[in-house]
Amino acid sequence: MQRYFITLAYDGTHYHGWQRQPNGISVQETLEKALSTLLRIPVAVTGAGRTDAGVHARTMVAHFDYEGEADGIQLAYKLNRLLPRDVSVFGIEPVDSGLHARFSAVSRTYHYYVHTRKSPFLRHYSCEVHYPLDFHRMNEAAEYLIGEKDFKCFCKAGADVNTTICNLTEARWIPVTGMPSSERPQNVEAGEGEWCFVISANRFLRNMVRAVVGTLVDVGRGKLTVEDFRRIVDGGTRSDAGESMPGNALFLWRVDYPQK
Repeated sequence: MQRYFITLAYDGTHYHGWQRQPNGISVQETLEKALSTLLRIPVAVTGAGRTDAGVHARTMVAHFDYEGEADGIQLAYKLNRLLPRDVSVFGIEPVDSGLHARFSAVSRTYHYYVHTRKSPFLRHYSCEVHYPLDFHRMNEAAEYLIGEKDFKCFCKAGADVNTTICNLTEARWIPVTGMPSSERPQNVEAGEGEWCFVISANRFLRNMVRAVVGTLVDVGRGKLTVEDFRRIVDGGTRSDAGESMPGNALFLWRVDYPQK
């Protein structure tokens, strides 16, 4: 049995998240159906993470096992012809059977985009805010996220997890005007008032990134102080943290693995 890694991207607007759902179409189900059609056997796909409804992936990695030899280039080509336009496969490669798309990943990076001026081009991929934000103060608060900590205050209630401890290596707000075009949603020309929150960790809890952003936005609005934010991280509950921000502005940007 050979294991294959698939690297893909998707626009999550019309999906109920990555994971299969009983009452809605998911990216996982869409990919499994296409693979099963081409390989002519039922194929189960395991992703590196579980993005929520409406959340996008600039880079998602998944694996499947196939008893046979698949030509990765040809299979990727055929998949792209069969898959809907909002899902794109970049490549398929054989890997060691011990590698796992989810458990072998050493780091994941998410981007969350906000803009403070109305834009017809960003409405599906960035969150429009109608109040001034102090990004300097938000970055001061975000620095406290770095390190291995218990982030239960940002975990969705009822989430089935064994631990709420994560190790964050990056958490900062960057003006989109200072980012390369490849780092922007849709590669459109960046304007003033557009910001991106970049966050990296070994793992993330369910709904964690959007809860972190919502709490940092409360800091930027002056509803919370930096000290309040630190107290929430140290011992707060989900009800102490800010509201979860809309999913349409969130991208799973990168998944890193040890050398395959």
